[in-house]
Amino acid sequence: MRQRHLTVDGPGAQKGRRIGYTEWGDAANPRVLVCAHGLTRVGRDFDALAEALAADYRIVCPDAAGRGASDWLIEAEHYGYPLYISDTTALLAEIGAAETDWVGTSMGGFLGMMLAAAEASPIRRLVVNDIGPFLPQAALLRISEYLSTGARFADVAEMEAHLRIIHAPFGPLTDAQWRHMAEHSVRTAPDGGDALHYHYDPAIAEAFNQVTGGDIAVWGMWDAIRCPVLALRGENSDVLPAETAYEMTQRGPKARLVEFAETGHAPALMDAGQIALVRDWLRGE
Repeated sequence: MRQRHLTVDGPGAQKGRRIGYTEWGDAANPRVLVCAHGLTRVGRDFDALAEALAADYRIVCPDAAGRGASDWLIEAEHYGYPLYISDTTALLAEIGAAETDWVGTSMGGFLGMMLAAAEASPIRRLVVNDIGPFLPQAALLRISEYLSTGARFADVAEMEAHLRIIHAPFGPLTDAQWRHMAEHSVRTAPDGGDALHYHYDPAIAEAFNQVTGGDIAVWGMWDAIRCPVLALRGENSDVLPAETAYEMTQRGPKARLVEFAETGHAPALMDAGQIALVRDWLRGE
């Protein structure tokens, strides 16, 4: 595992912005896999998956702008998919990848769909984790509620307790997995105090709230995807309704669908069985 940074310009007058990413596997391997996290998460969520696939791929797990090791934006209105696509394009150019396989959870999966639907798509095989071309407004509003709630934590243990509540739908996780998630979910206070804060820019909530005014439906984008797709769903997910997941198997790329029991939004992909499923599908098995 290697911690890397890429420097990009923009948006606007923001020059020299840094994108942090974690890299696994042989840097000379021409087979590349990008793992893209959810709205409030980080690339380190994929450590277990990346370690299991490092013999097969050069794996890159970026932190989206405003999260983890990536710089926050000066202007909150730039948090959105146009920027994330631009940053992904810059990252693929930096590592010299003309094509890539893609595993994306929630926001990262939606970004993968957008890239896969493009005319000159870099994506060879796509795994979308608990996300689809239809997002119900009720689910968006639920996410907005916890995203907009500011919180301070005395220590990592307090953050872990908090994550166990708000991310209970991630499914059954071990104590070590919850601890790993908590350790990568905090940053020190910018004022130098002892309290810990979420790793992400609170201004992300401002941009997200702009898209919660109704359902989101982009079936035309889904129908434009031509690469093979594996769709993963938590059986209790409110973000990817069962009827939407089924329709994803009937049109466009006609995804293979796998559902995970005792899980909502979104499967954490830390379980050995989930990892084996993704690995075998990416291998074409």
